[in-house]
Amino acid sequence: GGDVFLSLVGRAPIRLAWVSYQPDQDPAEFGNGDPDDPDFAYDEFAFFDENRAEYDLGGPEVPNVTRHRVDVGGGEPPLSYLRWGSGPPQWVFLHGGAQNAHTWDTVLLALSDPALTPVLGTDPTVDAVAFDLPGHGSSGWRSDGRYDPATSAATIGAALDRLGFVPETLVGMSLGGLTALALAAARPSCCRRLALVDITPGVTRDKAADVHAFIEGPQSFPSFAEIFARTTEFNPTRSASSLRRGILHNAHRQEDRSWVWNYDRRPMGQRSDDAHEDLWRAVSALEMPTLLVRGATSPVVDDEDEAEFLRRQPDGWVTSVADAGHSVQGDRPRELASLLTTFSVGNEMPSHIE
Repeated sequence: GGDVFLSLVGRAPIRLAWVSYQPDQDPAEFGNGDPDDPDFAYDEFAFFDENRAEYDLGGPEVPNVTRHRVDVGGGEPPLSYLRWGSGPPQWVFLHGGAQNAHTWDTVLLALSDPALTPVLGTDPTVDAVAFDLPGHGSSGWRSDGRYDPATSAATIGAALDRLGFVPETLVGMSLGGLTALALAAARPSCCRRLALVDITPGVTRDKAADVHAFIEGPQSFPSFAEIFARTTEFNPTRSASSLRRGILHNAHRQEDRSWVWNYDRRPMGQRSDDAHEDLWRAVSALEMPTLLVRGATSPVVDDEDEAEFLRRQPDGWVTSVADAGHSVQGDRPRELASLLTTFSVGNEMPSHIE
């Protein structure tokens, strides 16, 4: 998917075998050509078959996925999103900081596989929306550089109003999870259920140190090979093909052939450790069923955070996912899809899944 950040962290299908990265391999060996070739053309919908092959997924041969933009008003730049399926969205997904909507691709492909989960929607492709948060992906950058959860929640809320979407389940990971939390607490009618993926208001820079080390690194790279090498250094357990497509979804080549990340880096490193303390009050204010998914190997949510979450939401659920770091959707997408479906249909949640 579009997630290349830390295991702590379709129009022309392409079939690739899963491969592990070897340091002497050239990223041009994978996928649809060398990204450094002047004739290379990026097609964001050309990688779904690759996602499916890596995780042995079925579902529609060509998923029904389209790119859209919505004007949210207030002088803000338009918000971009991916629309999966054709019916009213059952799901809305919000990605983490320095990511983009494609981080959810494999999860949404799993949600579209009837052999894995009951497909919630009217289309063979699951009915869902994955937003690019402000300042990320194909969404515009704010002139004031404000991408805190409350500000972005207001933007997402305005977009949902404009589009008339009221999903069954709002899902947010990391920064997207804090944004979803702020939105659900301020506007309980925005969704019926809330799922937070490896995030609570207790997050600190120390807990997310490896995440920050990656996203606060170089913005520009002389070649795709160099941006690929840095990404691999921070994601040693991921396949080369998944890292390659993740970079292609999250960076672009400039006229001088250098590669730069798509997200607005201005706010990076500016947040204090107590910046999200007010969001604990938002947890207490939640009026809907709420699930916290923990990556079992992630340091971002610890046992004290889990205890505080349950103190403020005694009826909430917490499920840890084995062999998953901060990016549960990148490490265990099939399992996350199954877990989210169980939650969305109102079934009892397990405390841990292998």
